[in-house]
Amino acid sequence: LTRFSNIIVFTMLLAAIAGAGNTSNMNGNISRAKEFANMLDNGEFENASKNFDGSMTAALPPEKLHEMWKSITEKFGDFIEITGNRTEKKSGYDIVFVTCRFENETFDMKIVFNSIGQIAGLFFVPTEANAEYEIPEYCDSSKFTEKDVIIGSGKWKLQGKLTIPEGDGPFPAIILVHGSGPEDMDETIGPNKPFLDLACGLASNGIAVLRYNKRTYEYQQEMAKIATTITVKEETIDDAIAAVKLLKDDKRISKIFVLGHSLGGMLVPRIAKVSPAIDGFIIMAGTTRPLEDVILEQYNYIFFLDGELAEEEKTALADMKSKVAMVKSENLSAGTPADKLPFGAPASYWLDLRGYEPPEMAKSIDKPILIIQGGRDYQCTMTDFKNWKSAIGNKSNVEFDYYPKLNHLFASGDGMATPSEYMQAKNMDILVISDIANWVNAKK
Repeated sequence: LTRFSNIIVFTMLLAAIAGAGNTSNMNGNISRAKEFANMLDNGEFENASKNFDGSMTAALPPEKLHEMWKSITEKFGDFIEITGNRTEKKSGYDIVFVTCRFENETFDMKIVFNSIGQIAGLFFVPTEANAEYEIPEYCDSSKFTEKDVIIGSGKWKLQGKLTIPEGDGPFPAIILVHGSGPEDMDETIGPNKPFLDLACGLASNGIAVLRYNKRTYEYQQEMAKIATTITVKEETIDDAIAAVKLLKDDKRISKIFVLGHSLGGMLVPRIAKVSPAIDGFIIMAGTTRPLEDVILEQYNYIFFLDGELAEEEKTALADMKSKVAMVKSENLSAGTPADKLPFGAPASYWLDLRGYEPPEMAKSIDKPILIIQGGRDYQCTMTDFKNWKSAIGNKSNVEFDYYPKLNHLFASGDGMATPSEYMQAKNMDILVISDIANWVNAKK
């Protein structure tokens, strides 16, 4: 729920690959990436898919590649030209970002190459913002240190960082649980890093913070291999529990709190159910309604921002309505094709969430809970905030904070929130940092 921009970001679990390769291959991969973009424009989908690795071949055969390109051009108009490129390297893969200008929008085609030059991943993402992240003024680096840690063990161990106050402690600690999509430990979107803001801001106020790369970010290729059976347990819950275990063995930590943002907030009751070692919970913009309903609501909001629906938007909206209807259908089964479902997430994902009502499950939580909401959030709205209040607002262990001018990233703004503001560099509001810090420190 956190990955919407001026374009709809196509994050496909079946093709969620990240990486980089060696320098000698990069120039060749830049040429391959541009050639790939031109093949799509020319309708050469068979040729374009010939350089896919095994996972991509299974996830995105020529007919699906054709459907994906068709949906993009229906929404954004004809492809005009390539205006530039940039590169990254990560974990043995090369990543080439090809900036593509369409009639109605410009964005990056993110193409991931393995060590032998095969395409191992494909994304469409916002063009990198010119603005850069800046450490907020409320972060005082003299008051904390940061160390690398490993969350979990074995196949799915994750890179993380523990930001801990100076001194002997013990300190209360907060574990940060991401929103949906492949997220890094900072929950980076454009030039914004809300989890880094939380880490340094809270550590400046005497609270340790543990954050880590999401499994679908660090192990995108491996996750693609189990994409047909994935649920939120594998995506989010298991790693949150592993983070709790790590802190439980750290003598510098007194109490452990879990902070879930967006999807992470929605899953707080399920995390609480399987981990009694947690001492309290913070729900930041936590969705309460079925995920498919929220997705459809976001589509409507974004498409109607200009007051009318273009033909390609009508088509995209009708397609999403059809996919949402399939999620709700009695005919949904483990064998339902992922391309019939929202964002290509498999049937297992939707079946696992069927019937889940976060506020109802939260009634059984007897630990302290803080629920916070931004008034300009169109991804998790006041409807959700009211649902939390209606279900558990009368419980003595629950508190609520509301910030009228803050968006989904808890950054300030005016007027109707738009996807484009995620591409503007803004730190999390200092009031949110101080309110969370005061709440946690009062519980220690």
